[in-house]
Amino acid sequence: MELAPEVASAVLREGELELLGRLAWSSNATMLVTASLDGAELAAVYKPQRGERPLWDFPDGTLCHREVAAYELAALLRWDLVPETVLRNGPYGLGMVQRFVDHDPEEHYFTLLEDHADVLRRVAVFDVLANNADRKGGHCLRERRSGHVWGIDHGLTFLPAPKLRTVIWDFAGEPVPRELCEDVRALVAELDSPRGESLRALLEPTELEALCRRAADLLRAGVLPSPDEGYHSVPWPLV
Repeated sequence: MELAPEVASAVLREGELELLGRLAWSSNATMLVTASLDGAELAAVYKPQRGERPLWDFPDGTLCHREVAAYELAALLRWDLVPETVLRNGPYGLGMVQRFVDHDPEEHYFTLLEDHADVLRRVAVFDVLANNADRKGGHCLRERRSGHVWGIDHGLTFLPAPKLRTVIWDFAGEPVPRELCEDVRALVAELDSPRGESLRALLEPTELEALCRRAADLLRAGVLPSPDEGYHSVPWPLV
């Protein structure tokens, strides 16, 4: 039975986590869990901070915070792109816990593009704002039950230095739709408001300043960026 949104949120944030197994294809420790609270339960993905692989360009122990920041950014934009994601303790300590999206693993960005171009264009704008350094095709999922398209795996985001690395270049040079521009303008205004408090708590001041600059640059350009020829702009593997 599908849980009401407020119940699902409470289960995700406060429920007891039971380990079901590890997702072996992930570069960082990633575990499938069941979250249970007062008889309600849901499947979730748990990525403990202590299981994060050290990277030369990202501060140690920050990937779980960035995953949650991506959810908070999508929420500020009012874009239903990222499954609910929270920062909390689990069996292996602090980590991010995200609602699991039941999906067909054979589907990904390249198979979804033709029928879901509008939402994937929105993902492209989101990635520009978040400075996503790892948008692989398999990070776009279509939920079996609802058909909703989601973006996942946002640990490599929000660095101040340009890092955009993505497979979503099909919209390069296209005008950013007016309604998305309006949402981006509203985002900049709300970052300093009470609604922006959760995002502000997860990122460094320099990262927040860079987010505002990217938003301003995108609005000024009015078009989605093209790959930077002097930078490795596509992740590997592609899916």
